[in-house]
Amino acid sequence: MEIRRVSDVLKERYGEKIYRISLTSGCTCPNRDGKVGVDGCSFCSGNGSGDFAPDFLPIREQIEEGKKRIAGKTKATKFIGYFQSFTNTYGDPERLKALFHETLDQPEIEILSIATRPDCLEQDMVDHLSEMNKRKPVWVELGLQTINEKTARDFNRGYELPVFEDAYSRLKSAGITVIVHIIFGLPGETREDMLRTVRYLAGLDPILDGIKIQMLHVLKGTKLGREYEKDPFPLLTLAEYTEIVVEALRILPKETVVHRFTGDGPKRLLIEPQWSWDKKKVLNYMNRAIEEAER
Repeated sequence: MEIRRVSDVLKERYGEKIYRISLTSGCTCPNRDGKVGVDGCSFCSGNGSGDFAPDFLPIREQIEEGKKRIAGKTKATKFIGYFQSFTNTYGDPERLKALFHETLDQPEIEILSIATRPDCLEQDMVDHLSEMNKRKPVWVELGLQTINEKTARDFNRGYELPVFEDAYSRLKSAGITVIVHIIFGLPGETREDMLRTVRYLAGLDPILDGIKIQMLHVLKGTKLGREYEKDPFPLLTLAEYTEIVVEALRILPKETVVHRFTGDGPKRLLIEPQWSWDKKKVLNYMNRAIEEAER
């Protein structure tokens, strides 16, 4: 098993570790404002899965705030400008294009990364991102979570798999790096369901550039959180989750860069799994298992 971790790939390219700075675009989501739905995905927090993102301020101020937050652990001079929360290609396209250009104009920003939904990628925006990609690398991060249509309906994703396939095809044809988010532990999904999603992604043509894997977090203030507190459903243990992640990494093509194999929800909102709040312990455990699998 050969794993390409994003930290290693970027350090090799830029000569130092590259840190993400979470940025806010001021966008909402069509699954919240009524275009697709009003409740959002059942696991998504009130901050649109951007609980560590800053308030909507001028980009220069957001970047400076981000640099201050990580200054204690790094002397890095190069960063990824990461538009994380909500749907960052949903809104006035001219305003968003200007925002993305302003981000790329900052000398310390080496890469622009934009999290969005596959049903919010008009071709004009894809074409514009392709042009920006000629200046500096542009990544688009798509929230897929699962290929199981029943699971997707249950958590209210709001689009079907062919929508993802269309967006993926157009982005890759435009030369843009695509990173796909998936979640393990969604209610009702078996181990095989989770690995079926991984096999699907491993079979994409062109080959998937990057992947982010995350354990399901049940958070306060979400529909899923209310459902869990009323009628708790089974959640993966750390050992179970790690075993599935290791198997997923075996399945993925060696060309696919692993951007994340776990994530952390804010402690003040986390209901379950409680084991996930100790990020250092979780990463140490998972890294040992992955290193053993690599041998």
